[in-house]
Amino acid sequence: MLELRDVCFTVVNDNDASDKEILKNINLKVEDRFVAITGPNGGGKSTLAKIIAGIYQPTSGQILLDGVDITNMSITERAKAGVSFAFQQPVRFKGLTVKDLITLAAGKPIDIGEACSYLSEVGLCAKDYINREVNESLSGGELKRIEIAMIIARGTKLSIFDEPEAGIDLWSFNNLIQVFESMHKKINGSIMIISHQERILNIADKIVVVANGSIKNYGTKADVLPDLLSTSEACSTLMEKLV
Repeated sequence: MLELRDVCFTVVNDNDASDKEILKNINLKVEDRFVAITGPNGGGKSTLAKIIAGIYQPTSGQILLDGVDITNMSITERAKAGVSFAFQQPVRFKGLTVKDLITLAAGKPIDIGEACSYLSEVGLCAKDYINREVNESLSGGELKRIEIAMIIARGTKLSIFDEPEAGIDLWSFNNLIQVFESMHKKINGSIMIISHQERILNIADKIVVVANGSIKNYGTKADVLPDLLSTSEACSTLMEKLV
């Protein structure tokens, strides 16, 4: 279980302007298998994800993972503690193959068959990808599925995805939805996805609405989604890009 207690994050301005408070007293417990975080652009969603992953350190407050205080842990220490993070734009690694990355993610030597099984879980034909270099020859959708295969190989307590639909085409997005539905059924830990997309919100166990640096709503999709869609501003946000 992930728990945030009164987490705040303020950006200090060195140019005499006032400091900017990005997150304000965030209190949240994540116990479900699949939690989606949504809300207007600039509301603090991605910052919250990066605070949890350890990319940013909170200005104040406490973060617990299965009762262990991880607040002051670095991103590396949090990764070892059981947190995975997938960026909006996956990193390309020239000189490394897909098998290299999946082996690194698994944290132990694995054979070709095991590496291929992870690729199959994300809908990629293993023989076409296992020895490919992770470079510009791969599309955004391919990279994102490979990144998900790495997270499955890690098998961590908490897997965070920051707007996985960003920068991919409709065909790739439809495939990503299928992958997340499959992960939802199989994963032992929790999945947290930052997203504007109604189709992703529809497969979540719980939805968190973040706006103006605060949690505005938290509950099941039956409780949260109707109100979210009834707001014209939120509706236009959810329907943009790929629906």
